[in-house]
This record gives sequence, C-alpha cells and structure tokens, in this order.
Amino acid sequence: MSSDYVQVNHELRLMTGGEVAGLMAAVLEKKVPFRFTASGFSMAPFIRNGDVITLKPLPARLCRGDVVAFIEPCCGKLMVHRIIHVSVAGYLMKGDNNSEPDGRIPPSSLIGLVVRVEHLGRLVRLGGGRERAAIAWLSRRGWLIPFVVSVWRFLKPVAGKWIA
Repeated sequence: MSSDYVQVNHELRLMTGGEVAGLMAAVLEKKVPFRFTASGFSMAPFIRNGDVITLKPLPARLCRGDVVAFIEPCCGKLMVHRIIHVSVAGYLMKGDNNSEPDGRIPPSSLIGLVVRVEHLGRLVRLGGGRERAAIAWLSRRGWLIPFVVSVWRFLKPVAGKWIA
C-alpha cells in the first residue's frame, strides 16, 4: 500500500502511505478503531485487494500470528503483514502470499492490530482466530500457499458435490 484516497470534507484526496499511517496513528491514539481499504495481494488469501480492514490500538503484548499495520523502516512504506516470529530484536513480519519475510521490524514502527477483515461486506473469519499461530508457522517455512492450494484441491470437488 503506497497511497490511498481519503475523503476529507466531501472531497477525495490522494494521501501517501506515510500520511495514511500518520492518520491511523492519530485516530488509534484516541482509542478509536480505524477502517481502511486494503490494496495489494501480499496477504492473500486471508486479506485481499479491496477488503476493508479494521485496526485497533496495539495490545500490551503481540503474539506470533497477529496481523499488524506498520511502517517499513527502510523505505517508509505502509504495510499490513503477519508476525511470524517474536524476539527481543523485534518482530519478523511476512505477507501470507510473499515468499520472503520483510525482516525485523522494531516495536516503534508498529501502528495497529488488525481485528476485523471484511470481503464484499462479509466478515472474513479465517486467518485471525486461533488458527493464526499455525498460519504464521506455515508461512515462516514457506508452506502456507502450497498447503492452502492442496486443501482447496481436496475441498473443491467435495464442496461441489455438497452444493449440488
């Protein structure tokens, strides 16, 4: 996500990722949830381009599998990715659909915790519940997408028969 349109006084205004991140941080500082539209494919299949994401302020403790918004220290880009490892050096982040991790992200770069994802007006339940740690584990090893594809290949014929 590098830039986004934001409505200000009934006008659409193009904002950079850094400006959107600043707005996010200001809203979350007031303990108010922040909703925005995702752009990009790095978190597919759990967060897709055009999904509506709701952020809440960061909790005292983040866990492996949590999905957070952050600013990449190297380039100032606004990202929403999953924590795949927690250490004293920071958080190792990775997009579910990416082949490589983003690297260690310091706590100071984190903005908010993803608490809700909506796709075409419906709540996305998979990817943010208890299964999030397993998803992070699969993602860290590069097995997430092959796993999802194999499960889909198995379920697609079963689902087709069940629907018919």
